[in-house]
Amino acid sequence: MNPAVHAEWTKFHSVRSTWWSVAATVSLMIGYAGLAALSVRFGGDEELSAQGAIVGGTFYLGQFAVVTLATLVITSEYATGAIRSTLQWLPRRGSVLLAKAAVLAPVSFLLGIVCAGVGMAIAVPLISGHGPSTSAGGALQTTLATGGYFALLSLFCLGVGTALRSTAGSITVVTLLLLMVPILLGGLGLDDVVHFFPGLAGTNAMVSGVSPVLGMPAPYPSWVGLPICAVWSAGALALGQSLLRKRDAA
Repeated sequence: MNPAVHAEWTKFHSVRSTWWSVAATVSLMIGYAGLAALSVRFGGDEELSAQGAIVGGTFYLGQFAVVTLATLVITSEYATGAIRSTLQWLPRRGSVLLAKAAVLAPVSFLLGIVCAGVGMAIAVPLISGHGPSTSAGGALQTTLATGGYFALLSLFCLGVGTALRSTAGSITVVTLLLLMVPILLGGLGLDDVVHFFPGLAGTNAMVSGVSPVLGMPAPYPSWVGLPICAVWSAGALALGQSLLRKRDAA
């Protein structure tokens, strides 16, 4: 393993905030999937599928725990001053973000796969016979797309966190882009525009057809959702790396 990646992995798994964030993501998503499925089985909500339950858990709860997890990877070092040591040992600024991304993205992908897979395993049998059925292909699409979305979202947060160097500021900006700005634009009648924001693009990748979040079809095929998220992530990382090169660690 590359020494820089090994060092980032050590920092990542040795702090309690990582495990609290992972536990929160798992609990929120699986809990949401189970409760949503129970509401279909016993409450008569015949419109919700197992895929919809996972998408809802991702969009309304799970993604914000991932935002916290990914943001702290970089902003906690600015808060404690540890970034000075990091940049001393890795003077090439690009290597810093690359090493962090090499740790963060695979972990986030695996986290998404586990949360969506377990949630699906719980929701499908509970909803069976009481709501829309979920095919094996649909379940696989939702599970893999959730992992892909979490990975790209974590990279987006890494870039924003590097640019802003503030935990509170970074989480606020990301939350605005994931949730509040799309809601505002949707209220103004710009429904097609909101599908190109990362949160909705990611959830659109998890299902084919009508978006469970907005209740309307996206203006593009489901496979386009993750590339849209990738553009946001690449832009954030490019901005973060550019600012990291131009300023010191203070």
